[in-house]
Amino acid sequence: MSSYRIVRGDTLSGIAKRYGTSVSALMQANPKIKNANLIYAGDTLNIPGRSDGFGPSRPNAPQQGPSIRPQPDPSPIDTPPSGRSGDAFNTARQYLGWNAADLKVSNNAVGRAMHDWVPNNVNCANFVSGVLRASGQISDREHHNGVYGLMNNLDRNPNFRRVSLQDARPGDVVSMRTPGGQHVVMFAGWKDGRPQFIGSNNVNRDGSQRVTISGMNYPIMAIHQYQG
Repeated sequence: MSSYRIVRGDTLSGIAKRYGTSVSALMQANPKIKNANLIYAGDTLNIPGRSDGFGPSRPNAPQQGPSIRPQPDPSPIDTPPSGRSGDAFNTARQYLGWNAADLKVSNNAVGRAMHDWVPNNVNCANFVSGVLRASGQISDREHHNGVYGLMNNLDRNPNFRRVSLQDARPGDVVSMRTPGGQHVVMFAGWKDGRPQFIGSNNVNRDGSQRVTISGMNYPIMAIHQYQG
């Protein structure tokens, strides 16, 4: 899910057409909008995408690696959780194999923290935000269902700092650029010299998301590590 800042002259129908979505989907992603004909310049909209962009790479596209097939029950990862970031990793790992559709309406800590109105194919930031909230690392106000919005909130949070992949710990928040837009997951350690990530990913046949661990090779925009 991406975001868009409304400018003077915008209409909800025009924004929907520009981003290949619908007015009803925009209103569902932005529950603060009560009247489709009344939006305000300067406000930020959540833009629902067809998916969070996680899935097989398109052929001949730039900056893409081979097709990605996450496994719900991977073999052991080389690096164990460490530090407080590991708290978030251990929280996320409890929900491996859960469909986002079921998790966000469940009565467990992460499910209660997630927003159940988010479409089932764009829950990556909703899941990561829910894990961070359930782990006590962010507040309810810092929860965001868009990748850039969550990145910005973590940049403003003094308990987080940006680190390199080489310095990443399990539970660190990893924001990526994908062919479909953006995707956000958590670092899960190293396996056979390759980084692994856990998150809500578009792996179900209908394009909806499930919590899985796998390797990914999309360009990384930011890695946020909890320091609190």
